[in-house]
Amino acid sequence: MGAHSKSVSFRTRLAVALAVAGLATFGVVGTATAGEGTVDGTPCSESTRACVDIDGKQAWLIDDGEVVRGPVQISTGGEGRETPRGVFSVEWKNKDHRSAEFNNAPMPFAVFFAAGGVAFHEGNLHTQSAGCVRMAYEDAEAWFEFLEPGDRVEVR
Repeated sequence: MGAHSKSVSFRTRLAVALAVAGLATFGVVGTATAGEGTVDGTPCSESTRACVDIDGKQAWLIDDGEVVRGPVQISTGGEGRETPRGVFSVEWKNKDHRSAEFNNAPMPFAVFFAAGGVAFHEGNLHTQSAGCVRMAYEDAEAWFEFLEPGDRVEVR
């Protein structure tokens, strides 16, 4: 195919390389950049009501894009029973819930937000949970009082 084919290939590669470099420099239209639309000090969006940072073992309550409680210490699920990451909605609440799965174990101030019975609730902060987000008594009570069914929950 000769020199023309090689120069087209070179021009194509050069154009692609310049485009990629430009995107890396200026960002891709429509993608979020660090801090854009997030609540200061959290990894979550301004539209959320409850924010969880699994790796940092912290959680926050948010109202109209402002932190109203937190960060608070939490315990989350361990290997094989990880706390799911993603965006969820509060499904239901039960102040005096007991776990049918774990021999009627108490789950005070339970706020259920993900499939499989994953909830915020009071519990031991020094061991891993079976997927729930456990909190100190006062924090679990605050989450229970603040959150309502339909509220957005982000777990990062």
